[in-house]
Amino acid sequence: MAPPATATERTSLLGDQSSNQHTYHLPNAAPREHLRTPSPTGYTTLLPQNDIGVANTAAPSTVDSIKALLFSGYLNLLLVAVPLSFISHFLHWGSTADFIISFIAIVPLASLLGDATEQCALKLGSSLGGLLNATFGNAVEAIVGILALTKGELRIVQTSMLGSILSNILLVLGCSFLAAGYKFKESNFQVTAAQASSSLMVLGTSTLVIPAAYHASRLEKPDGMDLLEGFKNKDFQGLLTLSRGTAIVLIICYASYLYFQLSSHAYLFEDESEQEEEEAKMNIWTAGGSLLVVTVITSFCADYLVGAIDEFANDFSIPKAFIGLILLPIVGNAAEHVTSVWMAMKGKMEITIGVSVGSSIQIAVGVIPVLVIVGWIIGQDLTLFFENFETIILFVSIFLVNILITDGKSNWLEGLMLVALYFIIALAFWVS
Repeated sequence: MAPPATATERTSLLGDQSSNQHTYHLPNAAPREHLRTPSPTGYTTLLPQNDIGVANTAAPSTVDSIKALLFSGYLNLLLVAVPLSFISHFLHWGSTADFIISFIAIVPLASLLGDATEQCALKLGSSLGGLLNATFGNAVEAIVGILALTKGELRIVQTSMLGSILSNILLVLGCSFLAAGYKFKESNFQVTAAQASSSLMVLGTSTLVIPAAYHASRLEKPDGMDLLEGFKNKDFQGLLTLSRGTAIVLIICYASYLYFQLSSHAYLFEDESEQEEEEAKMNIWTAGGSLLVVTVITSFCADYLVGAIDEFANDFSIPKAFIGLILLPIVGNAAEHVTSVWMAMKGKMEITIGVSVGSSIQIAVGVIPVLVIVGWIIGQDLTLFFENFETIILFVSIFLVNILITDGKSNWLEGLMLVALYFIIALAFWVS
């Protein structure tokens, strides 16, 4: 029978009752004490202490941080297209060269944005880090949308936003389910969190259906008045008011969702199957500076891309709706696509759902309403009225995703269904 613990040992085991910080009894052979600190993912990790009792978290140097960012993945090989994008624009290589080179350049820039955001989140903690992810997670789509809005390309704004939603919930999520099905017969994820996310997506979709229904109900042709002209003259202001009021409500709903996800019900979005510590590869100052620099460079490349869309579409007879709905979202979601598939193959389906469905929520309930407000400020009349064909496609897509994630399980066949629907939609917009 073990001898009773001494007073010193009892204090070490139970911790100071007057403090919220817990200490743990470790063998004397341990060279240093350890301190439990909250990790960015909400789990507890062990950090070594120095001789004065302060957690020893030696941050990487600036040079090491930059190396870690630039060599974080194979996609960064495409960074060679970034200077070529500037050269093509200023030397007037033509709209085709501007579009293709800028298109390629945005892919690694989106990846760098994701990496820098992730490193910032590791240092800032779960709540602030999650808000940072929400802000920069769709930075490419937001930049493209704002630049197209300032140029009056309202259809490009709408189709690129719609395409980003469809790309995330159909292509990214579908490929992730397929990848997970390759390694596991069935994958599980937190049902409540997935349903909360999909319910908010339904709300975002409904706000696009309502303006379409309003539009249809108001198109009653008065005697001696052209149908479209009557709508433009009389009812367009009503549609603008409806869209702007709805945008404000959606922004409030999105802020509430962030509070739900990051604070009040954060435990629903945690992956309890595996708790592991992730080591920071960049210091906070380099990561933050990288975010700003990459965002500025991305805005220039996106500007060149948007400016070349019209001539590129005319030269190659490509529908502008196809460019906005399919090509631009694939570029913006390239980094998220790789991350989601990789996490699914590792069995981390909570992260996969958060990346794909969460990103779609950011677009539908965050970015689109913000663009409507920005358009209001700069005098561009962007509304939430999408074409009936686009509204129906979005509604059907959300309906299918809701059915597939209701049971909290996934398999490769469900992934195939999502990818198949995405390619059918892409074909529909190509022939349109």
